[in-house]
Amino acid sequence: MKNITIYSTPTCHYCNMAKEYFEANSVAFENFDVSQDPEKRKEMMEKSGQLGVPVIIIGEDIVVGFNKLKLATLLGL
Repeated sequence: MKNITIYSTPTCHYCNMAKEYFEANSVAFENFDVSQDPEKRKEMMEKSGQLGVPVIIIGEDIVVGFNKLKLATLLGL
């Protein structure tokens, strides 16, 4: 399984949907709260070129926002 990272904020509806989707499909992921962690926020911006969340990294692929179809494809679900 590829490493999965999600950069999120606690108040982001789409971030919560993405995390719930991963949990419902037993997909392990690492979550970083960019509202509380300035270093991770900077890292997210460098990788994605965006400040919007969620930013989801699956292996080498970057998905901005909660795109269920793209996530399913990248995860082989």
